[in-house]
Amino acid sequence: MSEKKKILIVDDEKNIRFTLKKSLENDYVVTTAVNGEDGIEKFKEDSFDVILLDMKLPGIDGIDVLKKIKDLDKTANIIIITGFGSVDNAVETMKLGAIDYLRKPFTPDEIKEIVTNVIRRKESGIKEEDLDSYEDFLNFAKKCISNQELDKGQTYIKKAVSLETSKPEAFNLLGVIMEYKNKPLEAQKQYRAALAIDPSFKPAQQNLERTSQFEYSKKDIKLDDDQDEEN
Repeated sequence: MSEKKKILIVDDEKNIRFTLKKSLENDYVVTTAVNGEDGIEKFKEDSFDVILLDMKLPGIDGIDVLKKIKDLDKTANIIIITGFGSVDNAVETMKLGAIDYLRKPFTPDEIKEIVTNVIRRKESGIKEEDLDSYEDFLNFAKKCISNQELDKGQTYIKKAVSLETSKPEAFNLLGVIMEYKNKPLEAQKQYRAALAIDPSFKPAQQNLERTSQFEYSKKDIKLDDDQDEEN
C-alpha cells in the first residue's frame, strides 16, 4: 500500500482549517498552520505534496509566504485560497509559482477534486519526448502554463488540437494563453471556438463572460473543469 500524500493547510480562520482538514484527512496526512510564520516553519520541518495557502493572512501575507516557500523549494505545489473579490494579485501569484486556485465558498468535493488534480499532474511523470496523445499534450500544456512557459504551452496545445478537433478543452487553454499574453480579443475568439464545439463547457463560458465585461480582469481564469466553483 502506497504511503499517503502529505498536505499542509495555512489559514488563520479556524472554520476554514477545519473544513479543509475534514475534507482531506481520510485520503491524506494533513498538517495545519494558523498563520504565515507557522506555515513556513511547518514547511521547513517536513515535506508536503500540496500546500493550501490562504491569500490573506495576519502578519506575513499569502504572497510573502508563497515567495518564501518557493525560495525553499521551487517545485512546491501551492494552491492559493481566496475570498470572493480578493484575488487581484492572481496573476502575480501565478508568476511566483502558484499552481491553482480555490475560491471561497467551496465544498468538500471541490477541495478533494482540486488537490487530487494537482497531485495527479505532479505524479504523471511523463517525459516530453514520450507525449503522444491528446490528453498527454493537454496536461503537459497545463504544466507549461503554470510555469509561465506560454509559447511552449501554446505549441503543445496546437499539437493536441491536431489530434482532436471535436473537444473544447484545448481551445479554452489557447484562450487562457492569449489572456496571459495580453490579447483579450484573441482569447475571446478561442473561448467562442470552444463553445461552438460544446456550448455547455463551463470554463469557456465563464472565461468569455469575464473577458467581455467592461472592467476586464484576469483574476478568475479557468484552465479546466477542475477549477469550477459554486457561484
